[in-house]
Amino acid sequence: MNKPGLINAIAKKTGLKKKSATMMLDSFTEVVTTTLKKGDKVALIGFGTFGARKRSARNGVNPRTRKKIKIAAKTVPFFKPGKKLKDSVAKKR
Repeated sequence: MNKPGLINAIAKKTGLKKKSATMMLDSFTEVVTTTLKKGDKVALIGFGTFGARKRSARNGVNPRTRKKIKIAAKTVPFFKPGKKLKDSVAKKR
């Protein structure tokens, strides 16, 4: 499912207009992004946790040229699913 599909599903499920569902989804992603930039986590009990991890600098290899390269340290986002979400997805349909 892509963003327009998600917006349509939210609008249908909640009875909101598509414009309101779009604003809601955009606001959610903006708040999560801002929170992660500050170094905090967003935990939704039963669904999962959004967070950011620091990845240290390391050596790598360019697969095309086979030359060694240095990969800089950076912070990357992650999502850890909650138990309720894991159990729900794992159940047979």
